[in-house]
Parts: sequence; C-alpha cells; structure tokens
Amino acid sequence: MATISGVIGFFISKKLTYANFDIHVDHAKAKAKAIEKEAELILQRANTKSHSLEVKAQQAYDSASDKAKKDLSERETDLRKKERHFNEHQEEEHEKVQRELNALKNQQISLQRHEKTLEKSKDEYIQRRQEAIKVVEGAAGMTREEAKEVLLSQVEEKSRADIAHIVRKYENLAKKEGEAKANFIIAQATSRFAGEFAAERLVSKVTLSDDELKGRIIGKEGRNIKALEALMGVDIIIDDTPNAILVSSFNLYRRAIATRTLELLIEDGRIQPARIEEIYNKVCEDFDASILKEGEDLIFEMGIKAMHPELMKLLGRLRYRASYGQNALAHTLEVANLAGIMASEMGGDAKLAKRAGLLHDIGKALTHEQEGSHVDLGAELCRRYNEDPVVINAVYAHHGLQEIESIECAAVCTADALSAARPGARREVLESFVKRVSEIEDIASEKTGVKQAYAINAGREVRVMVNATLVTDDEAILLAREIAEDIENRVQYPGEIKVNVIRESRAIVFAK
Repeated sequence: MATISGVIGFFISKKLTYANFDIHVDHAKAKAKAIEKEAELILQRANTKSHSLEVKAQQAYDSASDKAKKDLSERETDLRKKERHFNEHQEEEHEKVQRELNALKNQQISLQRHEKTLEKSKDEYIQRRQEAIKVVEGAAGMTREEAKEVLLSQVEEKSRADIAHIVRKYENLAKKEGEAKANFIIAQATSRFAGEFAAERLVSKVTLSDDELKGRIIGKEGRNIKALEALMGVDIIIDDTPNAILVSSFNLYRRAIATRTLELLIEDGRIQPARIEEIYNKVCEDFDASILKEGEDLIFEMGIKAMHPELMKLLGRLRYRASYGQNALAHTLEVANLAGIMASEMGGDAKLAKRAGLLHDIGKALTHEQEGSHVDLGAELCRRYNEDPVVINAVYAHHGLQEIESIECAAVCTADALSAARPGARREVLESFVKRVSEIEDIASEKTGVKQAYAINAGREVRVMVNATLVTDDEAILLAREIAEDIENRVQYPGEIKVNVIRESRAIVFAK
C-alpha cells in the first residue's frame, strides 16, 4: 500500500513539474518576442538617424563645395585684374622711360650745340682781345710787358714810404715787448729759481743697507712692489742708484707715510703683502697721533689758548701740504707771527690775530680729500668748532670774499700777502700740477664701485681700486674707458694718462 502511494505521488509530482516547465517556456517566448520588437524599433531609429546624418553631411559638403568654388572664382577674377593692371603699369613705365631717353637725347644734342657756340664765342673773344691789346700798345707806344713794369714800379714807389713806416712801427713795438719780456723772464728766474725743487718736493729717498733688498722689495713677479704702490698710492722707483730707492708722489702726506712704511719693512725684513698692509695701517695710526702732537706743540709755542683737537690735528697735517711750492705749515707760521706783530703795533689783539693767522688756510688740509675751495672748507670747520667771528672773517677776507671787519683780520690779510709775495716763496707750476692730479683722482673716485683712486707716476697713470662685489671683470673694462673719456673731456694734460682698474677679491677665515 505504501509502495502504491509512493508511485502515485511520483507521477503526480512529475506531472506538476511538466506543467510548471511549460509555463516558464511560455514566459520566455513572450520576453523574447518583446526583445525582438524592441530591437527592431532601435534599428529603425538608428536607420532614421543615420539617414538624417547622411543628408546633413551631404548638405554641408555641397555648401562647402559651393563656397570653395565661389572663392576660387573670385580669386581668379582678382588675379586677372591684377595681371591686367600690371601689364598696363608696365606699358606706362616703358613709355615713360622711352620719353625720358628721348628727352636726354634732345638735351645732349642741345648741349653739343651750346658747346660749339661757346667755343666759337671764346675764339672770337680771344681774337678781339688780341686786337684791343694791339690797339692799346700802338696808342701807348709800348708793349704790354713794358706797361706792366711801369705800373708796378709806380705802385712800388708810392707804397715804399708806407711800408717803411709800418716796418719801423712794428720794429719799435717788438723791441719794447721783447725788452719787457726779457726783463720779466730774468726777474722770474732770479727770484724763483730752485735747482733741487722737484726732487725736494716730489721725491723721498729711502736708504738701503744692501742692494739685495731691492729684489725683496720687488718680490716674486713684482708682487710686493705692486702691493706697496696699490695700497699707498705712490710710485716706487727702483733704478741703478746704489743702496737707495725713491718714493714719488705729489701728495706729501701720502709720500711721508709710504717712506716710513718702507723703512719699517726694511728693518723688519719680512716683506710680503700681508705684512705690508699690517705695517701700513700701523704707520697711518702713528702719523695721526704725531700730527695731533705737532698741532698741540704749535698752539703751545704760539701762546694760544685751547683749540679743538680736530683743528690741531689739521694744523699738524699742513706740514704735508704745499701751496704753489710753499709749505703750507711754514706759510701759516709766517702769517701768524707777522699778524701778531702787526696787530700788536696797531693796538689790536695779538693772540687773536695769531689764532686767525694759524687758521686762515686750515681748509687746505682737506682739499685732497673733500670737494670745494680751501676757503669754504676752512670757514665751515671754524663754524663747526665755534671759532671767533674774527677768525672766520679772516678765512674769507684773505681771498677777498668778505670785507675786512677788524684790525686782526687786516693784519692776517697783510701778513698773508707778504708771505706769498716773498721772492722764491711760491711756484705756480707745482700748484697747477697738484690741481691736475687731484682732478684725475676725483674723476676716478666719483664712479660707482670705486674704493680708492691714486694718481701715480707724476700724474701719467691713475690706479683705481674697485669693489669686487659691485664691479665685474667686464664692467671693469667699461669703467676704465669711462674714466679715460672723462679725463680727456675735463682735464688739460700733456701726453697720455694710463687708467689702471684693479679688481681684487679676498676670502678671509679665522681658525679658532
């Protein structure tokens, strides 16, 4: 019974399974038909869109083709017009050239005719002139050459008296001027001659114990002497003079420092760039202290009350300054002493006159370093350090820039004139030379990037030290050319001046 029930159940379940399968098949067929219809719709839409695109593309192609044909046609028409205009212009130019050629031919023919006419006229003129000369010669009874000689002799006789008068006049004038010039030259020579002037004023001698020291001063490949000249701004002359070298510079102060530096280096024996710089700096400090001491001694000797240390220092520095060949400090002492004596005799203040005499040229101590006249620089210094108005008046008045306002000022002006007028006291040649060399240094110093500028070799060379961080090698060449052009335009000088621009960079590190 159970077996039968199982068999019946099996068949029933199988039947149900087949029934469900048929249902799924029907559903699948329905979906497939739906998908097929949808695919047909999509295909129809794609075909429609494709046809639309083909139509648009065809229309665009036709439009572009029409436009291109139209442009081509217009360009062909424009080209034909240009070709026609060119041909017309060419024909016009050809006709114009032909007309000009014809005109030139006509002018040439006309010129040939004029030449023939001129030749004919010239021949006629010569013939008539010869005839006229023959008529004149016949009337005068002499030839043309004879008439010329007679005329010249008459003119010579009439002019001889005038010529003699003119010659006599200028002979007398030349004698007078020659006499005056000769007297002037003799007076100048007798009152201003000084045989050893140049060597005394422009050159210092450094004595050597052995000529072998010259080689050490020069150094390997000239290293030491180059360092000395560049640092001190002087010209060191090493020649065949036994046991001696010369230091040349127009600046007395700079030359004195260089001379002392060389003497200390020779005593020390260690001559090398680093030692040179060390000794040079030490000498500069010593000189600053010594000129201050010298100024203090002058004030004490003259019996003048206290003065500002800066003014005393500048007074001491006047020893290394010359004016027209006259030592500035010697001139200052002369003026101070004379002014004191004259002021005392005239009832003025002798000490105030001496003070004004000492300070009347104080600005000359700064003219090598600052721009402006020594009068303006001196007056500014006196105002800055509260000097008496009489002193300031003397500074201005001794060059006629102010009226004399006191006895003391009058004494200073008179003393200054007496000191300068003493025969042999001054030489204008040196002053003009110093001024020219100072101008050369000023021109170089005013350029951007220049640290120091020294005129050496008697003003025939200017050595310019530049800042290596501001000036490149290429700019150094341009700077040298600019300085040379400015010197040519602004300074009068004989011969030529060498402009030497030196660019040096150093790296300094301390080991600790």
